[in-house]
Order: sequence, then C-alpha cells, then structure tokens
Amino acid sequence: MDAQLRLPLVDALTEHIKRNPISFHVPGHKYGRIFPNSSGFFQAILQLDATELSGLDDLHAPDGVILEAEDLLTNLFQVKKSYFLVNGSTVGNLAMVMTGCSEDDIVLVQRNCHKSIINALQLAKATPIFIEPEYDPDGKVAAGVEVTTVNEALLLYPQAKAIILTYPNYYGMVYDLKGIIDVAHDRKIPVLVDEAHGAHFIVGGPFPKSAVSLGADIVVQSAHKTLPAMTMGSFLHFNSELLSNHKVKNNLEIFQSSSPSYPIMASLDIARHYLAAYREEDISYLLKKITEFKKQLKDISAIKVVDFHGDPLKITVQSRCRLNGFELQKELELRSIFPELADPNNVLFIFPLLKNGQEYLLEEAAAKIKRVLADLPFMEREVEYVMNEEKISRLAVSYQEMTRLTKKVISIEESAGHISAEQIIPYPPGIPLLLPGERITGQKLAQLQRLVELGARFHGGPFVKQGQIEVFHSYRT
Repeated sequence: MDAQLRLPLVDALTEHIKRNPISFHVPGHKYGRIFPNSSGFFQAILQLDATELSGLDDLHAPDGVILEAEDLLTNLFQVKKSYFLVNGSTVGNLAMVMTGCSEDDIVLVQRNCHKSIINALQLAKATPIFIEPEYDPDGKVAAGVEVTTVNEALLLYPQAKAIILTYPNYYGMVYDLKGIIDVAHDRKIPVLVDEAHGAHFIVGGPFPKSAVSLGADIVVQSAHKTLPAMTMGSFLHFNSELLSNHKVKNNLEIFQSSSPSYPIMASLDIARHYLAAYREEDISYLLKKITEFKKQLKDISAIKVVDFHGDPLKITVQSRCRLNGFELQKELELRSIFPELADPNNVLFIFPLLKNGQEYLLEEAAAKIKRVLADLPFMEREVEYVMNEEKISRLAVSYQEMTRLTKKVISIEESAGHISAEQIIPYPPGIPLLLPGERITGQKLAQLQRLVELGARFHGGPFVKQGQIEVFHSYRT
C-alpha cells in the first residue's frame, strides 16, 4: 500500500476511542462526557480531543504517530522537514521570520503582506524595507512584486539578510517568484514565503507552482483555507541550505501551544492524505465545475468575473452596478451566500477543491446570485485605488525608537504628515493599510477615509470608527 494513503494520527485516535477510555486527564470535558446536553453536535469532535497520552505522541517532541504523519507530509512536499501547525499560519510566520532575521537586520518585505509578518518583524526588531507590489488594473487590487524592483532594492540594501514574500496574494494572483528566488540565492539570501493560500498548489497544473517546488527556503501554508483541515490547521515546510532547521523547531516550541489540539492535528493528517490522493480525473472534474460556475456568473450583467493569472479556485467578481463590493457582499449574505471577502470593488469566492463525483451547492448558489442581481442594471463604476508613491520604502521610525516615544490621538482629517502609532488593517484580507512607524501620506489618508465610508471592517485602529487615529507625539512634517 502507498504510504501516502495511511492516516497514522487519525488511526491512532480512532483506536484510542475504541478502547472506551476513562479519562483522569485533561481536557475537562472527558471525551465529551462532561458537557451540556444541549450541545450534542460537539460529541463526535470531543471524542478526538485527547492529550499527549501513550500511543498518541507529542507535537513538541514527536517520536510516534505525529512524527509519522509529519514525515508523510515531508515526503509529499519533497522538503527537508515539514511541521504541523495548530495556531494557524500566524504561528508559522512568526517562527519563519524569527528564524530568518535578527535585531537590526535589513529585511526586504513585500508591502501587501499579512499582519502576522509585520508583527513578527516587530518582535525581531528587524529593519523592514518595503517593496511595493504592482497594481492590477483589471482587478483594481495590489498584485505581486517584480524581479526588477527586488533587484533595485538589493542594490540599495546589499546587506539584506532575507526576503519575505506573499505568494499567492489573497485573490490567488501569482508572479515570477522563481526569478526572485534565483536573484536572492545568487547572493546567499534566504527567501521566506507566506503561501497561506497555496497549500493545494502541490497538485500541479492547472495550479501555479508552489513556492516549495520553486526553491523557497521556508514556506508557510494554511491547510484550512483550501484543504479539508480545521480552522487553525497549517503547515510549515523547511528546505534551506542557508538557515537552521534547529532554529525553526525552537521557535515553534516557543510560539506554538504546549496543549495542541488533536482534532486540528488529525485534520492536518486528513488534509495531507486528501492532497496525496488527488488524481488527474479529480483535476478534470474540478475544472469542469469551475468553468460551469463561472459561465453562469458571466451571464449576469451587474457583475464581471475577473480572470486573474493564478489560482483557479479563487473567483473574483467585480461590481458593475450601483453596489460597491461591501454592499454586494451584504446582499449575498442575506441569501445565505457567504463570500470570503469584499473590497470596495470586488467580492471573492473560494471554490472547493472538489474530487471526481463530489457534489456542492453550485447551481443553487449561482441561481441565488442571479436573483440578487436580477434587478440591478449595468453601471460603469469609477474605481479608485491608492498605491504607495515609492516602490521601495522604509519606516520613518524604527521599532526600537517607537518604544521611547509617546502617543496621542488626533482626528483622521488632520493626520496627514504624522507618523502612525498603530496598525490599521482592513480585515479580511489582513493586509495593513498603515503600519506603526509609517508616515501617513495624503494618499493613505484618502484611502482610509474611503474604506471607513464604504463600511470596511478593521483590525487595530480602535479609534477609526470614531474618526480618530493614534500617532506618535513627537513627529510631524
């Protein structure tokens, strides 16, 4: 039997449950026996919610079924070492960045990165140099970074210790990652990739090549985004000649929970198995279903299906009616159609990674979308998108200096020229609009005001909804 068809951790948990165990250990629900009767749907999951017992191994020092499950993942991705993550790609990004850079290190960072990358850089007290992505005029969104921009940044900062990239972006768009990796490796600079949305790329065509197969040093993936894994289930893949795997493991022991969830780990075992068993007939079936679904959406005049170069599982729908993206999302949610995210112009759907013969409510969804938009006539919308003026930029204030500065809250209207003292993050997708230590330009201010006006949700920025922002007291242009 093909080893990849095994489910070592799932099998061990199943055998443990069959023994009808009597728990005198944590967790307190005792395999679901101590739990409110009104919450019966939890029972099946709680039977799997065990702890580090004999035969069930230990995530922080695996030598049994967890090690076997991680080894199968390592073999599937053909890397030096793969790890299960139970605290999401956030913990993977923290461990990855802390492995690749230290205090005062110059690090090149793709500007449209997730907030966890920024948080990791702040913890490391590194000096980020931001590389602005290209602008996609069809989708009206930030895309990827150009090799030429990376080359320019390396000429300006030849002492750079790492390059941190996001691939693909939230909308599934990709770029010449291999070209950037080659440029970096020629200079012995490691490339760290947040591939949260690309865990399924290892399947191969029609999907883009994975950052793993393109030669990145460390890659973090959210298995729960496109694979059948529970939320917070993620992978980290180490495949570097330039960095230390021992340091990765040590950082994961620091940042990852010492009480890892066995249901999440079991779902990662299942997700790996699902990928390993994906066949050509599954790809053909999936593409057929995607084509049929997109065809039905393309018949609706009030929206436009944007065809990006990248992941076919990501279907971006752009408003061509009076509704902006946030309003369109709300109308769909009222009919129980829940997209992944909205921005001022678009709504994003993440298609399921179907296997041959699997059914999903695609026809029902398309019919509901048509009904929502049936009475909305076509209208050409004026779209504004703000990109940073500079292709390569850095913080106006270092992380070390920020700790010595006082802060104040001022109105958003008067904030242009000040230095932001907080992260303001439209969520989703979790890409910071403003960073601590970043100067608030007139363009950034306009974009923030527009997002507030359109009803965007934010992480950070507790005063934004009141029309205020926190800035550093001593800085003003």
